[in-house]
Amino acid sequence: MLALIRHLPRDSALARALHGEEATWGVGEHLLATVVDHLAIGNWLFTCAHSESEPPRPEPVPRPGTQPEEPGENEATGNPSPQELAIFFAAL
Repeated sequence: MLALIRHLPRDSALARALHGEEATWGVGEHLLATVVDHLAIGNWLFTCAHSESEPPRPEPVPRPGTQPEEPGENEATGNPSPQELAIFFAAL
């Protein structure tokens, strides 16, 4: 019985009961969410560097088991402003 339980698929009812939504997210889903996040940031950086207005920063794809960031949390990490990005990309 233990061997059967250990080899249940990750989307089984037992896995969902034990781990919630995290059980349905595998490596492929996490990688795809990361690709979408990086593409959105790249597009945002391009827009910031080529426009006078400051577009809103894109929201990351929500992942199971994580809490959404509170506004202003990124400011402590030293993220550049759109004006700093424009100066950086103009120098290239």
